[in-house]
Amino acid sequence: MEIFTSYDLIIASSVIIILSFFFGEISRKTNIPSVLMLIVMGIGLSFALKAMKLNLDFTLPLEILGIIGLIMIVLEAALELKLERDKFIPILKALVIALIGLMASTWVAALILQYAFEMETRIAWLYATPLSILSSAIIIPSVSGLNVVKREFHIYESTFSDILGIMLFYFLAGQVDAAEHSSGIAGFAGNLVLTVVVSVIASYLLILIFQNIRSHVKLFLLIAVLLLLYSLGKQMHLSSLIIILIFGLLIANMHLFFQGRLSKWLNLEKAREIYEGLHVITMETAFVVRTFFFVIFGITIELASLANLKVALVSGVIILSIYLIRFIILRLSVGKDIIPQLYIAPRGLITILLFYAIPENVKVQNFEAGILLFIIIASSLIMTFALIYDKRRANQAVKNAKDQPVGYLRWKAPSVSDRAE
Repeated sequence: MEIFTSYDLIIASSVIIILSFFFGEISRKTNIPSVLMLIVMGIGLSFALKAMKLNLDFTLPLEILGIIGLIMIVLEAALELKLERDKFIPILKALVIALIGLMASTWVAALILQYAFEMETRIAWLYATPLSILSSAIIIPSVSGLNVVKREFHIYESTFSDILGIMLFYFLAGQVDAAEHSSGIAGFAGNLVLTVVVSVIASYLLILIFQNIRSHVKLFLLIAVLLLLYSLGKQMHLSSLIIILIFGLLIANMHLFFQGRLSKWLNLEKAREIYEGLHVITMETAFVVRTFFFVIFGITIELASLANLKVALVSGVIILSIYLIRFIILRLSVGKDIIPQLYIAPRGLITILLFYAIPENVKVQNFEAGILLFIIIASSLIMTFALIYDKRRANQAVKNAKDQPVGYLRWKAPSVSDRAE
């Protein structure tokens, strides 16, 4: 007798998606990241599966969800990046802060991991990179209550951190992989240039072709083509995520990339329909993928690792270094007004995705995966408390202003006698 029927799986999947939606609504009102609720749900399901004495292997589903999730996150981030002239300075500033923060955090985390687990330097950098990437999937929905300047900064910074962090990870993975070890920086640079050229040509062709397709079911066809290009690029050892990034940037900023003679080839109305539809589908797909990924991650983690003293110490030192580096960077670049920006540095989906993408031949057997869970939970909770504090501070400031009535004087028109005097 089968324990799970097809209907049972459909019911379970539907309930998980419904609960994930409500977690998102709770997150908006309480600032508690929905990621934590999904992980807790996964942990609860793991206890249920153990109680039924079921030992299921989630390795393949987690890997597939990871690849699709990675593509959707990069595409979603690229579609959000509007390259406008008045935004050039904030975008450039966020890019520089994200890059410096990523490199500095990775360097320090690599030193800590190298000492704690006796890793080689390049392998330590590979393990440290996922721990140093901001999670746009957590940050962007969480900062909606901040003022426009701070909200845009976090959107740009987290988006660039995702993209740069992913590129750094795959560059390091290529360097530690024996098959690509001899290529070095020059090989990576050549690979990067080739990928950019292919990406630009493919992106222009996709937009020009799909704007002329009359069928109403072309958006998932477009996503299928993007997935195909990504997978073929990986098989050819190209930096495939750049294909997704450039396509997203190009379709989101058509007014910049289709100028002069190229503008004659573009049907702006049809292309905008593709962009708007793709934006919705990307967000919806990313929501579903994130939901199942974090739930499955919660099922697969070992809670016993959190009670490990070494895990707590290593995680604590890495977290301390993250916020110390962030404080220095923000203090020098932004000034004194760095609350709550200082504490908005959660780790999340990208951290887990890239950790599972570490090549098998360089995995460190004694590395404690509990460090990932520890840092994700701690950084998310720190962000939650900071946002709650900032919201209360803003509400208190408004209350104080209302409690102090503005004084006024009754104006009296001068009389003729007053003028005479």
